[in-house]
Amino acid sequence: MVPQSVDIDFAHFFDYLVQARHRLLEWIAEAPEDLYTRPFAFGLGSIRATLLHVAEMEWAYVHRLKGRDWRKEDSPFTVQRLPTLPLLTTAWDAQRPETRRALAEIDDPSRSVEYVSHNFTPPQRTQTTAGGIAGQLLFNEVHHRAQVMTMLRLAGIAAQDLDYSRLVWTRTPVEA
Repeated sequence: MVPQSVDIDFAHFFDYLVQARHRLLEWIAEAPEDLYTRPFAFGLGSIRATLLHVAEMEWAYVHRLKGRDWRKEDSPFTVQRLPTLPLLTTAWDAQRPETRRALAEIDDPSRSVEYVSHNFTPPQRTQTTAGGIAGQLLFNEVHHRAQVMTMLRLAGIAAQDLDYSRLVWTRTPVEA
């Protein structure tokens, strides 16, 4: 049996991430200001560090999809550049159209992508596909969003119900 090619609308799934991200950022913005930088003993150590990482990796994976090289110091998503939640939110929102466009333009998810990552010591050669990068971009955010939601829950904020089926699917009541 020959495997069939499956078309995946990566931009559609990114739109869902942005919708969930918006709700997550609202919960954080409504929380006491110190919660953003409060240390936690898991994940990347704070909500700020985790969100900066997710935004940076989104930016980085778009660069990889477009065949652009980058180094950590090139990232616009650093604590020095974006120390507050409002600054991060604005910068991340500005990144959104480029990310969506890059995902929508993936015409061959099996297209080979190879690059050298200088973020490892020693640098590492990575071989993957455009679809693999898109998947990692999407799944990385879901993974780290769960960490941030746990941090919020530990702080007493009822962060829940960001599931794809709850935000995207259409449901209507059934009359008995």
